Amino acid sequence: MKVALFGGTGFVGSYIVDELVSREHQPRLMVRSGSEGKVPKPENCKMVSGDIHDDYAIRETLYDCDAAIYLIAVIKEFPKEGITNELLQFRGAQRVANIALEVGVKRFLLMSALGTNCRPGVSKYFKAKHLAEQAVKNTELSWTILRPSSIFGDPRGFGRPEFCTMLKKDMLNLIPFPGFLPFPVPAFFTGLNPFNAGSFSFSMIHAADVATLFANVLEDDTAIGKTLELGGEQEVSWNEIIKAIASSSGKKIFMMPVPFFAVWLVAVMLDRFTWFPAARDQLQDLVRGNTCDSGELLKKYAIEPIPFTVENLNYLTK
Repeated sequence: MKVALFGGTGFVGSYIVDELVSREHQPRLMVRSGSEGKVPKPENCKMVSGDIHDDYAIRETLYDCDAAIYLIAVIKEFPKEGITNELLQFRGAQRVANIALEVGVKRFLLMSALGTNCRPGVSKYFKAKHLAEQAVKNTELSWTILRPSSIFGDPRGFGRPEFCTMLKKDMLNLIPFPGFLPFPVPAFFTGLNPFNAGSFSFSMIHAADVATLFANVLEDDTAIGKTLELGGEQEVSWNEIIKAIASSSGKKIFMMPVPFFAVWLVAVMLDRFTWFPAARDQLQDLVRGNTCDSGELLKKYAIEPIPFTVENLNYLTK
């Protein structure tokens, strides 16, 4: 099967390319100029130069393909550089879906995110994901929407650092050697009760399992027209995540309850700067947690998920 990928040079995209190649599918990737070195298994991939604003490049990427996978996501917006949730997550997915129909590519997989909706107060990230889902659903494509929870796994130099790598960088890499971190790591809490600080949880799922699920869904006609939630077998709290990252990094930490409102106010003042690690929207999404039960889906495809353990975070020592 020939498969067009948009976002195939990113973290999750690299795992999906590996999985497709292992099944003898033929990936065809749209690659921005200068990012050719980020293509996994380039000898097995066809590359088309261009970006998501270039209709000609989109058509070239989709040419003679049997299916398309849209993976492009925005973690932090930089409007002056044209990096926004609306442009890349919503409008980009809408553009590719419409062009796919024009050129006769019917099978379409969209990577959304667990928790996607358009309720009042939801972040720009989830609003854009919701609009992308609706745009795809309102076509005659044979679509499947996949909504992963938080994804972990070795970034391997592809795309942006994943969740745990970013947390290590922003919270635990402030001393250059293993040892005791001389300041507390925040355990966020909302409201007035500090006793449940850091208890919000995530269904952490490994990127390799996400890739396996994408490939299985691509080959499964019974998945057409469905929205699937992807998560691992265990729910992992914020406190457990931070402690696992610290342990894998050889650092001892202590955690202190921190009111979310105080951190959010700091983000309001500083998130416009590229060096600030998190936008206010990201922080709001974080403290809501992100969990699901994917037991039946994992069982259907006979997947034994990679657990979130200190041992499986050994890539953080690189």
